[in-house]
Amino acid sequence: MKPTANKQRAVFWDRDGTLMHEAGYCSDPANVQAIPDVAEALTALRTAGWLNIIITNQSGIGRGYYTHEDYEAVNRELFKQLDFIPDAVYYSPEAPEAASPRRKPGIGMLEEARDHFGIDLAQSWMVGDKPIDVAAGRTAGCRTILVLTGYGANASDCNPDYTIADASQAARIILTHSIDNRTGAG
Repeated sequence: MKPTANKQRAVFWDRDGTLMHEAGYCSDPANVQAIPDVAEALTALRTAGWLNIIITNQSGIGRGYYTHEDYEAVNRELFKQLDFIPDAVYYSPEAPEAASPRRKPGIGMLEEARDHFGIDLAQSWMVGDKPIDVAAGRTAGCRTILVLTGYGANASDCNPDYTIADASQAARIILTHSIDNRTGAG
């Protein structure tokens, strides 16, 4: 199956534990630490024509642990450390008990990105460190990668297409495996 004409391909990235070290409801830019080699991975994907889009649950906002402004300050610090601005960032501020269809494992944020950018979800990937990231990607029709950073080392039975060490290796998988070849886990 060839990519749909005039459709974009995207890599949807979870933020905490995937692009930056898990800091437990990170609200302070001083606690941001980008995971090594992420900047190079994102740049390589962009150079190859992929959109890089962050899809992140931020229940700390809904729980009252931090504000939208705190969340934005953390993003600014991450992008400064990476020297990279993603193509888009979507976030769900709801607490789990007040979840909307946007909150992962729901696919609302992926659908919003699809509609905004004209993304072919079947030609795209979801990369994250939690089973809910894998579930959202799979439900949306993306290929999925579970990274072992963040909570990924403790995740089990979520059936990603690939389980690998980190975001840098995820980018290598994406760049070297044809989306047309939907074989099992690597």
